[in-house]
Amino acid sequence: MIRVFTPANATRAIFFVSGFGSATWAPLVPFFKNRLDIGEDVLGFLIVCIGIGALSSSFFAGSIAARFGCRRVIVASTILEILALFILSRVDSIPFAILSLIFFGAAAGFLDVTMNLHAVLVEQKSRRQIMSGMHAMWSVGGFIGALAFSFWLMQGFSSEATTLIEMAAMGILLGIFFRALYPTGGKSEGKAFAIPRGIVKFIAIIMLIAFLAEGSIMDWGAVFLTSEKSIPIEQSGMAFAIFSAAMFVMRVIGDSIVARLGGKIVVILGCIIELAGFLLVIFSPNIPLMYLGFFAIGFGSSNVVPVMYSMLGRQKVMPVNLAVAATSMIGYFGMLAGPSSIGFIAKATSLTSAFILLSILVFIELLVARYIYSRENSM
Repeated sequence: MIRVFTPANATRAIFFVSGFGSATWAPLVPFFKNRLDIGEDVLGFLIVCIGIGALSSSFFAGSIAARFGCRRVIVASTILEILALFILSRVDSIPFAILSLIFFGAAAGFLDVTMNLHAVLVEQKSRRQIMSGMHAMWSVGGFIGALAFSFWLMQGFSSEATTLIEMAAMGILLGIFFRALYPTGGKSEGKAFAIPRGIVKFIAIIMLIAFLAEGSIMDWGAVFLTSEKSIPIEQSGMAFAIFSAAMFVMRVIGDSIVARLGGKIVVILGCIIELAGFLLVIFSPNIPLMYLGFFAIGFGSSNVVPVMYSMLGRQKVMPVNLAVAATSMIGYFGMLAGPSSIGFIAKATSLTSAFILLSILVFIELLVARYIYSRENSM
């Protein structure tokens, strides 16, 4: 008999809910902007508030999960994220918007760290590779959430009503699966936060570069093609679509690939393919090869972060809850600071120079990965 309500399936459901929630916010942004009557500059500042909230909460998520257990923290943070979405669908003043976005980011940060911690604990107990599939479920949730939001809007529902429908879907899924989540949250050392140490600090470097590169492709990929390669704007959006599709497909099949080839080959070969993709994007003279480059970046980078999370579950240097929280926080910093740093570098030099720097960082990621695996037996 197939069991549906297992900790693994409950974790998949939570990753789906998290992606669904992020996809609910994205279509709300134009309504949010119009309601506040603000320009792109103010909107950009306000969106940074989400990252500030997420970065702040990730400091403490690991210790809070250890104290109260993954189940309670996941349930509470999901409910808070649902509440934040409702507030964001109605907020009409900038001061309240700032507080609401920080609140939304904090809830999302707690949820992200704790669900990844829970996935590591499930993987430890089952002794099966599941992390790539979990991250694939986040992408599935994002796709379905965005599709559903657009569908209800096309049916004539307001943005507020559509948000309520999406909130209800998130709440129902949480209500169905939350009892299957582990009540524990890893070993507590009595610390609110711990600086990465030993092998964990090198895993943190991998996370930093991986999230930085992903955020930069998301925010600057299309701009690079239009400004540096003179590609028509109507074709530039294909870059992120190709990148995302490659990443999603590889994460769906990633667990079986890691089980067959091993994490070392997947990460090191992935970094090499990602680096080749950046070089194609930067130096290729024609559009198909540039698109192939974006595909290679998504293909190569797709399973690096999931494999690193799995490695956090095997290391003995730090309690897993603190290790996951610390590396996730550094990853968030990369996602938050990377795209803005690309903008400063591009203004001072050129966007091509900024992308060359990204390729150098991926090469550093490859070297760090090789070092990590040379020390794997001593973790």
